[in-house]
Amino acid sequence: MPAASAAHIVQAQRLERPSVGFTPPPYALHVGDMPSGTWEAVALPFAQSPQVKVPQQQQGQPLTTEVWYRLAVPEFAQQSAPPYLYLPRWKSDGLVAIYGDGRLLYQTDANWLWNPSNLPLWIPLQGTAGTPPVREVQIRGQRLRHTSAAISTAWVGSRAAIGWRYQIRSWLQSDFPAMGSAAFLAAGLFALGVWLRRRREPLYLLFFVMSVVAFVRTLHYFVSRPRLPIRDEWFSWLTVSSLFWLVLVGHFFLRYLHGVRHRGLTIAACVVTALVSVLTLPLLPALPRAAVIAPLLYGLLLVLGTTLLAVACRDAWRTGSREAGLLSGWGLISLLAGGYDWLLQTNLLVPVEGIYLGPYSNIGIFFIFSYITLHRYVAALDGMERVNANLEHRLREREGELALSYERLRETEHRATLAQERQRLMQDMHDGLGSSLTSALHLVRHGKAGSEELAQVLAECMDDLKLAIDSMEPVDADLLLLLATLRFRLAPRLEGMGMELCWEVQDVPPLAWLDAGSALNLLRILQECFANVVKHAQASCIRVECEACAGGIEVRVLDDGHGFDVDAALQARGRGLKNQLRRADAIGASVSWASTAAGTRCVLWLPLQAPGHPPVP
Repeated sequence: MPAASAAHIVQAQRLERPSVGFTPPPYALHVGDMPSGTWEAVALPFAQSPQVKVPQQQQGQPLTTEVWYRLAVPEFAQQSAPPYLYLPRWKSDGLVAIYGDGRLLYQTDANWLWNPSNLPLWIPLQGTAGTPPVREVQIRGQRLRHTSAAISTAWVGSRAAIGWRYQIRSWLQSDFPAMGSAAFLAAGLFALGVWLRRRREPLYLLFFVMSVVAFVRTLHYFVSRPRLPIRDEWFSWLTVSSLFWLVLVGHFFLRYLHGVRHRGLTIAACVVTALVSVLTLPLLPALPRAAVIAPLLYGLLLVLGTTLLAVACRDAWRTGSREAGLLSGWGLISLLAGGYDWLLQTNLLVPVEGIYLGPYSNIGIFFIFSYITLHRYVAALDGMERVNANLEHRLREREGELALSYERLRETEHRATLAQERQRLMQDMHDGLGSSLTSALHLVRHGKAGSEELAQVLAECMDDLKLAIDSMEPVDADLLLLLATLRFRLAPRLEGMGMELCWEVQDVPPLAWLDAGSALNLLRILQECFANVVKHAQASCIRVECEACAGGIEVRVLDDGHGFDVDAALQARGRGLKNQLRRADAIGASVSWASTAAGTRCVLWLPLQAPGHPPVP
């Protein structure tokens, strides 16, 4: 349909008469159903300002006013297929019903006070087949007496011609504010979750309370189409009082941000909010006073809110709090929007078809809180990065100090190890090689040493020196390697003396405790065994066995000599067997002997775990 066929209705006829209570609209308008009286021509939009008076009742019913409007539909608009009636706004604390040539097309079915006056109406004029074109639209309204009322201009036309007007207005007046309030509440729930984890920061709890109060405050803009689950007087009380709660919670929120306290101002705000909330409570079965005196209360709220936010702006400027400055500045802008809404509600200066700006304040607070959260999150990350950088710098310094200290300690330990090793070697050479050389020197000086005796003593000296040198070689916990070294050293000498050396060694596990000191003790024990066989046993064969046993390793030295009395040898003055016992105890091992006329058996048991004994010099 061409745009010219969309009719913009700006004239109407109006009739007003007093009534008592709220009565349901008739299903169809007959001749007797239309009110009698003089109809007056009025220009649309038409508005009446409220008269603040105490509500009155008659026979338990509130005093109301019944208002009728008649809108003529131009003939060209009647030809639309199908035509729709679009009413941008109607304002009334009551009910409304719309007729087309006497047929009921629409009626509010929500609570009588909080009907969807903020929602534009979109009504099909010919919703069924065979319906004749609508020539006149009748609008019936009932409202509380002395309250404000208004009706906008009307549009009649097809969906293609005027549907976009309805959709844009519905989105601006209802859908978008509802989305903003829902987003604000979701951000509040997020803040509540943060506060539950970080109880030391009441800022998040305050924001959650603010989001809940703001959601309650804006409910009447977009949820009043279905019937509300609470009574009108309580919903009216919530709608009016929650605006005072919102201003008070915002005051505490700003006070936390900029950190400046004004005790007197805070007490005054709390007292005013408490008085308004208590005095407007619908505790008596009467008309809801909050809805009637709302224009006066909103005027009081403008004074209170302007004072609190102006002081907050000044404190934010003095303290340099950007967050408090943003929020308080937006609060002042929201108050200006609230003043505009107050003028729109009371039909003063502002066109009836204007849009309430109050619901949009939630969207601004949502973005400001998002900015505050992001700013604090980034600041926390920057702080963590600075702390980490500082810790990393201090760690590098400590690492340098520890490395230097470790290097000094390692050098000290190296020197101590060298000193201990020198002392051990000197002591071992003194006890072994030194003793043998002293004996040889004594024999030579007294002329008791023949060439054989002297050669024997010197050979023993060489064996001692070789064993001391072999103990310094790394064995890597390998007992078999240490025994192989001993075999390499002693086998030539034994063969030169006509003795057979039988080597029966099996694979054994490594000994983690086998270091240089322990290796020397072990070699000394076995050297003593071989020396005793060579000197005293007159044996022709020596057999060496090595195998793993329960909890350790056994090294056995057996010969076929004539044997000896073990107990007598242990009690004698000689130190050979006693030295073997002492060295075995030093490495956590044990040594035992079994000797008969057929030969002697010496068993050295070595533990698998570290014995924890110091080496014997």
